[in-house]
Amino acid sequence: QVQLVESGGGLVQAGDSLRLSCAASGRTGSNYAMGWFRQAPGKEREFVAAISLSNGEIHYADSVKGRFMVSYNTAKNTMYLQMNSLKPEDTAVYYCAADRGGFGGTRRGLYDYWGQGTQVTVSS
Repeated sequence: QVQLVESGGGLVQAGDSLRLSCAASGRTGSNYAMGWFRQAPGKEREFVAAISLSNGEIHYADSVKGRFMVSYNTAKNTMYLQMNSLKPEDTAVYYCAADRGGFGGTRRGLYDYWGQGTQVTVSS
């Protein structure tokens, strides 16, 4: 079993930056992939970014490319999402997820474990 705990959300203004963290505990494997998703009110949960722990391959949603950066600290078992140039449309609950299969894809169904989420609100 893997437990994921997100932190770092908050209320910021457009153009500001935030860094989210996702601490993983339990049986995380080096062949896992980790991902960030977000869900805005009234919308479906959508893919943001993913990183493969086996080869470091990274994917981003088009909406965040060039502004967000995902990373993983193996020693701390923690994934980060550095979010720069935030926009009001980035407002959502951000979730981290772990994929035992290591694909790190964009589909929610690929992920086996989920955190509880952290709220990010960007005011204009």
